[in-house]
Amino acid sequence: MPIGRRSKVKGVQFTIMVVGASGTGRTTFVNTLCDTNLIPHKVCDSPETAHQEESIRIRPVDVELEEDGIRVALTVVDTPGFGDNINNEAAFQEIMTYLERQYDDILAEQSRIKRNPRFKDNRVHALLYFIPPTGHALREMDIELMRRLSPRVNVIPVIGKSDSLTPKELKAFKKRIMEDIDHYDIPIYNFPYDPEEDDEDTIQDNMELRALLPFAIVGSEEEVVIDGEPIRARVYPWGLVEVDNPHHSDFVRLRGAIIGSHLADLKALTEDVLYETYRTEKLSKSILDSRDIEVLPEDLSNHTVLVKEQQLVKEQERLREFELKAQREINVMKQELLAKETALRTLEARTFSQPNSPY
Repeated sequence: MPIGRRSKVKGVQFTIMVVGASGTGRTTFVNTLCDTNLIPHKVCDSPETAHQEESIRIRPVDVELEEDGIRVALTVVDTPGFGDNINNEAAFQEIMTYLERQYDDILAEQSRIKRNPRFKDNRVHALLYFIPPTGHALREMDIELMRRLSPRVNVIPVIGKSDSLTPKELKAFKKRIMEDIDHYDIPIYNFPYDPEEDDEDTIQDNMELRALLPFAIVGSEEEVVIDGEPIRARVYPWGLVEVDNPHHSDFVRLRGAIIGSHLADLKALTEDVLYETYRTEKLSKSILDSRDIEVLPEDLSNHTVLVKEQQLVKEQERLREFELKAQREINVMKQELLAKETALRTLEARTFSQPNSPY
């Protein structure tokens, strides 16, 4: 998706959230994506505190990247502590609250008469959910999280540490995950395209990306020199797993999609679909709370139109009052001017009617 000319000059802001239990490769992926140690790794628990459960902590971190000559002001929202508890209901709610808070902030900003020119839009445009490489199927927690959050954010499922599976196991695991997603009707971001409007290259690219779902991810913060060239890879006794090798990992395709080709589409869906849906629900609920009556979607739409019409009528009335006031002032001034002209003519008539003084 092309990025506008203005964005090329000033850069584009983009926000992703990474969610996954400890040990799924979430932190390594972020550091590999940004090519820097952006997020520190979790310190190993001591035996004395290993049994203690930690609550989820949401941490946004900013970094600037460059993709195809375009500066991207990237915000990565990390969620350490997710999935580490027996009951993760509080973690689900914490993430949902964070997503909706960003919508509330921009809704409040858009409602201001005078907006803040420095306001930062922190809405999350994509959520990467890290599925542990079990080789079996989605867990109940995986299904519940993606089902709950999909109405609020573009969810993209990924398999963390996918190099722990053989190619055959990975292929079967991907197939089972997508079957579960279809079965539970989870609306993930599946790289949509329109056969009638999109060109052949776009359709082909989206079909290839859709076929890779869920993305098999391998990350590494270390480089290995091969034939004099530094390569990001994981070293094993049996060989290397190269991060940027499409035969080893889907990392390159995923990075190119979210930071490059599909960045604009993810932002557009967030603005035009996800945010507008939330905005409608929020305003509908506000009307229900204030009027305590049932409001159907079409009634809400009619109400919005009615409010705009009433505002237009009021503006027209103000304009009409201003015109009448101005006309009255003009009439008064005309009358005053006419009176002065009459008085002047009377004075002139008296002056000319008097006999000339004798000299």
